[in-house]
Amino acid sequence: MADSVAFTATADRRVRYAEILPQIEALVAAETDLVANLANVVAVLKEVFGFFWVGFYLAKDGELVLGPFQGPLACTRIAFGKGVCGQAFSTESPIVVPNVDEFPGHIACASASRSEVVVPLFDAAGDVAGVLDVDSDRLDDFSDVDVSGLSAIAGCLSKLI
Repeated sequence: MADSVAFTATADRRVRYAEILPQIEALVAAETDLVANLANVVAVLKEVFGFFWVGFYLAKDGELVLGPFQGPLACTRIAFGKGVCGQAFSTESPIVVPNVDEFPGHIACASASRSEVVVPLFDAAGDVAGVLDVDSDRLDDFSDVDVSGLSAIAGCLSKLI
């Protein structure tokens, strides 16, 4: 088991996602427990990118329930279709929000959050099983590079769900 992640701190996000993806793949391949894997993925993303908040919400009993995360206190439950996470879950599509104050129905779990990216998390059968949610304390902090990188990371988790 790895005890650290290797990445080029001065590189742009595209390079850092490319550097960490094979490390995450190796990390989750060596562990069968979903919660342990999600927790380690969150830790890697927080360390490599310094995101304000990063975590998972998993579908349980008709709603999204908070899973492993790092950052300030978070909303525990989100209804399908509500907020950015609920919409990404329901549409099964990534959502980038440059300014959360301009997103209709945004759920403000932390007032310092300014922008957000959410990618769906699929199970082995291809059904949406949750979301990977990343918040920034800066406006317009996410792009297609983040959607691509986070979707690839979420994809390597699908065989575990």
